[in-house]
Order: sequence, then C-alpha cells, then structure tokens
Amino acid sequence: MLEITPVGWALTIGVIVLLFALDLILGIVRPHTVGFREAVGWSVFYIAVAVAFGLVFAAYAGWEYGAEYFAGYVVEKSLSVDNLFVFVIIMSTFAVPAEHQRKALTLGIMIALVMRVAFIVLGAALLSLFSFMFLVFGALLIWTAVQLYRHRQEDPSVEDNALVRLTRRVLPVTSDYVGGRMIARVGGRRVVTPLFVVLIAIGSTDLLFALDSIPAVFGVTEEPYIVLVANVFALLGLRALFFLVKGLLDRLVYLSTGLALILAFIGVKLVLHWAHGLSDSVPQISTMLSLGVIVVVLAVTTVASLLRSRRDPAARAHAGTLRAPEREPEPEPEPARGDEK
Repeated sequence: MLEITPVGWALTIGVIVLLFALDLILGIVRPHTVGFREAVGWSVFYIAVAVAFGLVFAAYAGWEYGAEYFAGYVVEKSLSVDNLFVFVIIMSTFAVPAEHQRKALTLGIMIALVMRVAFIVLGAALLSLFSFMFLVFGALLIWTAVQLYRHRQEDPSVEDNALVRLTRRVLPVTSDYVGGRMIARVGGRRVVTPLFVVLIAIGSTDLLFALDSIPAVFGVTEEPYIVLVANVFALLGLRALFFLVKGLLDRLVYLSTGLALILAFIGVKLVLHWAHGLSDSVPQISTMLSLGVIVVVLAVTTVASLLRSRRDPAARAHAGTLRAPEREPEPEPEPARGDEK
C-alpha cells in the first residue's frame, strides 16, 4: 500500500495551491483575451508539470505506482476534453465576453476541484469498507458508457441545469457583465451578473462529470493520493486547454464514442476486480494493459475524427449527454381554411 508522509502531503498541497493561486491571479488581476500563443504556452507548462510530477513520484514510490498515476492522468485528461465541449456551450449560451472567460473558467474549476476532493474521500472510504462498491462503480460506468453512446450525437442543454434555473428564479440577474463582476449594485439594489450564473453552470456541470471520472480513475488505481493528484493536474490544464482547442473541438466527431468505449472498458475492469475477490479464477486487467487500451482508443478516435472531418467538412462533433435534452412539443398544425366551420 502506498504511504505518503505528512511532508509529502504538505508539499503536494503546497504545489497545488501555488499553481491555482497563480492561475487565479493572472485571470482576475489582468483580465484579457487569451490568444493562441499564450494558450499553447500554458498548456505545455501544465502538461510538463504533470509529467515531471509523475516522474518524481515514480522515482519515489516505484514505477508500478507511477504507471497508475500516468494511467489515471490520461483517463482524467481524456474525460476533461469532453468537459470542454460543455464549457464552449456554456460560454456561447451566455455570450461571455472573451476577456472574462478565463476568470469564469478558473473559478469554476476551483469549485469543481473542491467538490471532487469530497467525492474522492467518499469513494475511497466506501471502497475500503465495502468491496461490492467495485461492482457498483463498474456498473455505473457501464451504464454511463451506454447512455453516452446512445446520445453521442446530442449536446447537453444548459437551460436544463436545475441550479441555473433556481439561481435565475430566486436571485435578480442583470443582463450586463458589469466589468466582470459577479455581484454588482444596479439601480440602487444588489444583483448578480451573468458571470455568477456562468460560474454556477460550470461548477455544477463539472460535478456531474465527477460522477463518471472519479469511479473511472478508481478503476486504474485504488490509492486516494494518486486519484487526487491525477484529477488535480488534469483540471489545472483544463482552462488553458479550453482556449487552445475550442476552435478544433468540432472536428473530434468520434470523441464521445471513444470516451464511451473507455468508460465501458474501465467498468468491466472494476467488475472483474470485484469478482476476482470472490474467486481467484476470475482474471484481472493490469494497469499497463489499461493504459495501453486507453491510449490506443484515444489515438484511433482522434485520427478517425480528423479523417472524417476532412472527408465531410460539414460534420460536427457533439459533447454527448446522458439523457436526451428536453424539447419543446411541436405545435399542432392549424386546420385548413376550407375545413373551418
């Protein structure tokens, strides 16, 4: 079992806080439109930090745990790309000005990280107390994979978000962004701006993604420390990745299909792990095999998507959703004028 000393935990948390503080300060103190070159620089930086951490961690804890970290990081990074689709939809729905998008993303991701930590602690406790939770998590991932594949050609509707509807119902919301503030005074009364609603939408949406990603990463490692750092480094790069690839997301037409396959594979892995505890004759899937399958599926998905986009420029990718968005009922056709009595 992996043992992390108090000093190790303190250093890890210190690095996490420092990186988030840096991102938050740059996003709030100096709001601006993030260009392609800046997005590339930050994306490379966060990936380099994640890889460097993995190498140091593997040298300290052993390459078996190092492989679990990299497998978990790749899983979370691939699932986070699906988050980007939803972020693009949210930004477009609320017409967020380009100079305020970085602030909204950074704050939303920070809230999501806090909620994910709670999920990680709860998931680790359940797995340590009840072995059948591996079966529950596996079944949840398989169900998610089936639903995601069924609705792979659809996008989630922000208007269906219960927290967004509740916020609009109970709080006065101005139509202006008021210089990027979340709470402002307009006409002598305090109101929330659309940026506050955007923050609610991003945080609550990522919480729903955590219901898939946390069981998925527990499918490649049972160590809470590895689950935490894999999630943290994947989320840290999410904001920069948004500005880097938001113009290219439409071309990843098979991404939802690939993610459905990955979730189904990890779900089967968890079910086999649970069954192996009942009988040694049931095979288990190794971490290295899991990492290989995930990388191959992502590579094939990306290449196939680009080839499809080249053959059919009109093809557009969708985020996928776990249920079909609600649609307004079609109005009944009016009777022909000659039929009226």
